[in-house]
Amino acid sequence: MNQDLQVLPISDKIIKRFWGKIVNFIELPAFTFGKELQLHVMEIKANVPFQSPVQFEETMQRAVSTLSGMLSKNHNALLLGTGMHPLMNLNETAVWPHYHKKIYQEYGKFFNLKQHGWLNIQSFHLNLPFENESVAVKMHNHLANICAYLPAIAASSPFFEGKEGENTDNRLFFYKLNQREVPSITAEVIPEYVSSTKQYKNDVIEQYTKDLANAGASKTLLHREWINSRGVIFRFDRSALEVRVMDEQECIKSDVALSCFVRSVLRGLLKTDAPLLPHNVLVKDFNAIVKDGLKAKVSNPTGPTAKQILEKYLVLAQKYANEDEKQYLWLIKRRIEEGSLSEIIKRKVKLRAQKTDLHEAIKNTYSMLINCLLNNEPYF
Repeated sequence: MNQDLQVLPISDKIIKRFWGKIVNFIELPAFTFGKELQLHVMEIKANVPFQSPVQFEETMQRAVSTLSGMLSKNHNALLLGTGMHPLMNLNETAVWPHYHKKIYQEYGKFFNLKQHGWLNIQSFHLNLPFENESVAVKMHNHLANICAYLPAIAASSPFFEGKEGENTDNRLFFYKLNQREVPSITAEVIPEYVSSTKQYKNDVIEQYTKDLANAGASKTLLHREWINSRGVIFRFDRSALEVRVMDEQECIKSDVALSCFVRSVLRGLLKTDAPLLPHNVLVKDFNAIVKDGLKAKVSNPTGPTAKQILEKYLVLAQKYANEDEKQYLWLIKRRIEEGSLSEIIKRKVKLRAQKTDLHEAIKNTYSMLINCLLNNEPYF
């Protein structure tokens, strides 16, 4: 985007300027960057699993700095984190039109891609490796419990189209709706419990494969594990579970903190063999949290509000985190005490709007967030 927060749908031009031709991804020694579905969004990812949270932070911050430098020098452009662009009109961007476009064209046969749930969402995907099927199934089911409450501290999408959304996590609100034409792909976002990978493949992957085939999808979209859009999915190709319910944060340090929190809470739930809540309770609580964040009233027997559930998860995290992970949990503590990034942004914008109009207040606040990403500084 430019200094005025106007989106720049130029990811293909950025890649071509750097690489000499348009490709999907450019792999550098420590990280890879490249296209996303949206022409104004770029993905950065690690080449190999991180050995520590510090390595995660250093590597991904180097990626942000590298990409930011290229954008500034060659395109007079800037990077912005968070889960949704706060001002963008959907006509200001487009779908990636190059190699892999056939996949997006295929999606376009069944889904309206010109909606916020496709063109205006950014998320942080966390991959957690598993050793064997037994461990993977337990991890999956406990992650369902964590992910129902995680958006209360991971939301970062309070505004879109220059207005305040009705939800604390507007990205997830739109995400829940973007594939409603084939509902078995996303289901209720919070994944159903599984008893084996065979059962998962039969009941989840085969079901949406069948539904897509009945809708006329080509083989491009059939039997693909990554089509699954639940909040946690099996990635058998990399022996990992992928968590998808977290909005992109304002800086790498905040993404790392969320990863440390999820990892340590999961470790605690596995070690204590914690009971699993009924799936319908998780779905109900998740939907309440998408709307109301930490203030949401929940049906979890350990507390009446999302904030109280997260406070108990933090105690568990602090007990089972390793020393490297503990260095980042202070940030989660502040998020629980002071609100998610979404809630903090909302407060800052409303405060600034007392002296100017809402549009300028949004621009002023998000300009600060641009600097947070560049300097790797959490926003409070």
